[in-house]
Order: sequence, then structure tokens, then C-alpha cells
Amino acid sequence: MNHNLAKLHPYPFSKMSNLLANSTPDPAYYEIKLGIGEPKHTPPAFVLDELRENLDSLCRYPTTNGLFELRQTIAHWLERRFFLHHVNANTEVLPVMGTREAIFSFVQAVVNHDDSGLADNVDRADGLDSSEQAPSNATVVMPNPFYQIYEGAAILAQATPYFVACTLENNFKENYRAVPKKVWEQTQLLFVCNPNNPTGTVMTMEDWELLIRLSDQYNFILASDECYSELYFDEPPIGLLQACATLGRNDFKNCVVFHSLSKRSNLPGLRSGFIAGDAKILQSYLQYRTYQGCSMPIPHQLASILAWQDERHVVQNRALYKEKFALWMAELGELLELRMPDAGFYFWIKVPDRFNGDDEIFVKALYEQVNIYALAGSYLSREVNGHNPGKGYVRIALVASVAESREAISRIRKLLSC
Repeated sequence: MNHNLAKLHPYPFSKMSNLLANSTPDPAYYEIKLGIGEPKHTPPAFVLDELRENLDSLCRYPTTNGLFELRQTIAHWLERRFFLHHVNANTEVLPVMGTREAIFSFVQAVVNHDDSGLADNVDRADGLDSSEQAPSNATVVMPNPFYQIYEGAAILAQATPYFVACTLENNFKENYRAVPKKVWEQTQLLFVCNPNNPTGTVMTMEDWELLIRLSDQYNFILASDECYSELYFDEPPIGLLQACATLGRNDFKNCVVFHSLSKRSNLPGLRSGFIAGDAKILQSYLQYRTYQGCSMPIPHQLASILAWQDERHVVQNRALYKEKFALWMAELGELLELRMPDAGFYFWIKVPDRFNGDDEIFVKALYEQVNIYALAGSYLSREVNGHNPGKGYVRIALVASVAESREAISRIRKLLSC
């Protein structure tokens, strides 16, 4: 077996299962799941109809780079959404079976590790998980807290994860200016989650300019996970390709983005997304995927075309989330330290003092006393230099219906008022 498998951390939901293994929820309440970021809004019916009507296409092998019609639809969507002059559907867009799979395989494809030595000259106190031995000189930079696929993919690519903390002191955004030069010199890939999961912050043009300048200086790939980009409240977040175009970098040099229909269109089970950006990078990644053999089924592609072409259902989706966030802020704002995110569907909530600031104690109380499943923030983060930036926070996903949100609020008010 691959010896690096032993270095993988348990997934957050596995940790939650262990935490709650001996807990029993109050039987007076039905379960409300607010810990998993799985959209519960109704998916667009016309997309499901298209999927059903084309099931006979399952008798054909899909090509690795997908249907041209899908790539062209995605290219046009990118141009409209991010004010891009032109996106080449043949060279700058690649459909994928969901961004989770694509992010993982992308790391395997682009990391060029050096087996001859370990990254002993990188100061672990600056952002490396001190419990792990750095496997190679190749470094993958990522936020902390973070989507765990970034870390797992880096470890299995024999690269060193480097964590940049998102803390209250920096408005829950990464302070890239604090990353040491010696880390940048070994960085091959940097992941940005924009909007961020779980903190809900978004990148400004100034933020993008800094990272693009660093990418040019140290020649690393800049990868932006933008799966939550369409779940905003006022102004749409600036995407990486949009930042490139603003700076006149129309070739998107060393820059790629990941997008999905899971959150945008409430279609997590369709496993439909894409990667777009630098044509040279995508050319090599396409070759990797050809050997990997992971192609989107044709019915999924045809349904995806309709989803990317329609914005009405996305507007309705945003309206539902906006209603729920307003409801939570109005009803719980005086009992919990609720901070309205810039985008996304998560609350990143500081644990109330009565629970000693312990996120594990708080999520256990939510589960046992009012049957609400939330996610301990420390499970989404890594301890670096004695500090876990997720400790003392809880992630709550506003994925349930408005009615269930009202019920959850009522229960939490009861819990906090006891």
C-alpha cells in the first residue's frame, strides 16, 4: 500500500461520528442536519428532465474532454459572469466529475516532487503541521481552516502542506504577506477557496494582485476553488480569471479555477463541474485524465448544459439563502456571535462562553439536547505552532429549508436560554 495513506487525517465527519458515538439525541426532536454542506433546495426540474430524457446515451463512452457543446456553454458562462473577453472552449475549459475529484487529481498531475531530499530547510513553525514530517521539497499552500481534499491530495502527491491561518485578527482571511520567502521558493501550488469554506470571506482585487504577483515571482500555480461563487448576497465575488483579465493577463498564466453545479444549482449528486484557465496547464492535465479514465456521462453533460445556460434558478437559490441568513441574524444575533459572511451558505460561529469556548462540547450539546448536527471547527483545521484556528468555532450550513431553519433557531434559543 502507498505509505502516504497512513499520513492522512481522518475526515471531519469521521471525527464527528467518533465524538457522538456514545451520545443519544433527545427523542422529542427530529434530526436537523446543519453540519454537512449538502444543498437541500429543490434542483431545477428542467435539468432533471433533460437527464432522464437522455439516459439512452449511457450506451456510449464519453470522451475525456467532454462534449464541445458543454465546453462552449461553460466558456460563454465564464465570459458573462466574470467579464472575460474570450475563453477558448477547446483549450481553456475541461469538464470534470465534480470539483472534489478534480482538485484531488489536479494536485497529483501538477506536483513535481523531489525524491532526493526532505524539506528540512522549511521552518515548520511558520505554517507546517508539526506532527507531520515533510515528505518532499514540493510545497502546497492552503488556507487553515480548509477543505481537507487540499491537504490529502498534497500528502498523496508527496508534497508538504503549508497552512495559512484564517483568524479573527485578520478578519478570517489568510495573511499571505506573513508567509516566509523560503516557503514561497518551494511552493508549486497555492489553493484559494473563494468564497472561503468555512469562513465566508471573499478575495478582493488587491488580494488577487498580491497572489498573482507572488505566482509570477516564484513560478507556482494559483488554483481557486470557486464552488460557492454564485451564493452571494450583494456584489458577486471577483474570480481569479476575472482578476487576470483586469490585469491584462488574458492567457491566465499559471492560474486555474474550479467550479461546480453542486451549490450553484443544488445538484450535488450530478457530480458536474469544470476546471478552466491556463491552456498549457490544462493540456497536461487532460493527458493525465485520459489515463485516469474519469469522464462525465453524456446524460450528465447534456443536463449540465441547460443548468449553466439558466440563471433564473440561481437567482431564486440566492434569495432563499438570503432569507435564511436574515432570519438567523434577527432571531439569534443577540444570543450567538453571528457574523454575516460575504458569500456562501455557512455561519462560522464562535462558541458561547458557557461552553468554555470548546467546539466539541458545543456540538455535543446541540446534538444531545436539541438534535441538531453541526460541525466542530477544530475538525476543519490543523494545529500549527500550538494553535488551531478552528478551535472554539462551529460551522453551521444553512442548507435546510426555511421552515427547518425556524425550528432550528427555536431549539438553539431554548438551549442557550437554559
